[in-house]
Amino acid sequence: MSEAVIPAAPATPDVLEPLPLTGERTVPGIAEENYWFRRHEIVYARLLSRCADKVVLEAGSGEGYGANMIAEIAAAVIGLDYDRGAAAHVRARYPRVRMIRGNLAALPLPDNTVDTVVNFQVIEHLWDQVQFLRECLRVLRPGGELLISTPNRITFSPGRDTPLNPFHTRELNAAELTELLEEAGFRVELMTGVHHGPSLRALDEKHGGSFIDAQIERALAGEPWPAELTADVAGITVDDFALTPADIDASLDLVARAVKP
Repeated sequence: MSEAVIPAAPATPDVLEPLPLTGERTVPGIAEENYWFRRHEIVYARLLSRCADKVVLEAGSGEGYGANMIAEIAAAVIGLDYDRGAAAHVRARYPRVRMIRGNLAALPLPDNTVDTVVNFQVIEHLWDQVQFLRECLRVLRPGGELLISTPNRITFSPGRDTPLNPFHTRELNAAELTELLEEAGFRVELMTGVHHGPSLRALDEKHGGSFIDAQIERALAGEPWPAELTADVAGITVDDFALTPADIDASLDLVARAVKP
């Protein structure tokens, strides 16, 4: 798709309606969603310094909170999303982000124009993952970095041939993500993972062995959440997660840093 710039909306971020919570993306500011939001946010927080003074493309920017974090330290941030409503929302709420609409399989940018591509929790939604990665390689300058995260197939959809999440097309383990990146022409510099830290492991024990399952069960029940569970979820911060390469196959999410030679 050719570049389609979304017209600027009135600058009224304090009265903007939040994007709907569809299950396809996470959004900030919802107590019951806070676990998933912070689990996404940890990757931005830990890799943010790699965007300092760089021209950054966030491919699949969703609600836009991540691109806005990057805008604090980057030279420039381009947000890209196929969803028209998400693109309009980012333009209205996060004016520091240059927001465009486009297809991730055909990035609407010239060759060798960005220093860093950020792609967090997106590749698992794409049908042609290798084509997308080749597009990332194309738009990056030589020596540029792709920062990417995705749910670990081993722990996210254990024992299944198809993803549990209906919005996912193909989930990956660490070896498969490495293979995809190398096939597209990248050199993988880091493969690490998101894990529960001590406080979240304690919540696992408190909620019957899996804090995640406890949340999913309540969400599927379609009933109000117990106050105690809501409070536990709402109190989570990025510091409750750990980012480490140890025991990668047991990680919740995979996080990679890959370089264009």
